[in-house]
Amino acid sequence: MLVFGLATYGAVAQYTDDIPKNRPFFDKKNVSWGYYFGMNFYDFKIDYDQEYEHIVSETNPGFQVGLVGNVNINENLSFRSEPGVYFTNRRLIFRNLTTPRDSIRDISSNYVQLPVSVKLNTIRYGNMRPYITAGIIYAYNLNSWEDSNNDNSSGRFRMRANNLMYEVGFGIEMYLFYFKFTPSIRGVFAINNELVKDNDPNSPWTDHVSFLGTRGVYINLTFE
Repeated sequence: MLVFGLATYGAVAQYTDDIPKNRPFFDKKNVSWGYYFGMNFYDFKIDYDQEYEHIVSETNPGFQVGLVGNVNINENLSFRSEPGVYFTNRRLIFRNLTTPRDSIRDISSNYVQLPVSVKLNTIRYGNMRPYITAGIIYAYNLNSWEDSNNDNSSGRFRMRANNLMYEVGFGIEMYLFYFKFTPSIRGVFAINNELVKDNDPNSPWTDHVSFLGTRGVYINLTFE
């Protein structure tokens, strides 16, 4: 947070286009590389097959780390991939059940994400440049328990391992003396249903659930 604050202060002070530009030829390169880390806040979007909303989704902060590969089409448009590992913890509370053993499911998910996105930048103002981005993510859940024979009756909540999501977001690129620093905020939304139904078709945990998918917000700090 200290680094972020100092970089932001420096970028604001350098907003005009009258000062010398740091790394003036950075965006002339065809390909650039970097890394990122950040925080995520995931929960679930839940749909029901009837008016029977009995599940509460709670979230806890998680974190992620990954690499960046950027291919410039021109100075304002680029294709980008940011593969990484995302660690998150969520809780589902089933209000139709009474005992803690049955009514609470703590879900730890480790996603290996392979995104492909398009990034559209504005023109550069001094040593900063805003952008927007959108893309598709393939996410593999290492803790899905999809193939487990145990289900909620044994205390295990099962999810799909292979998932597709889409993301949208925005950020500000800050050109510092030695590198480009970019804070960004993204929203991510599942496309496919991640729920694996219980073996019992009348399960009190999954019977009335028609869709359960990841959604969330994450904040990345990128260095290139």
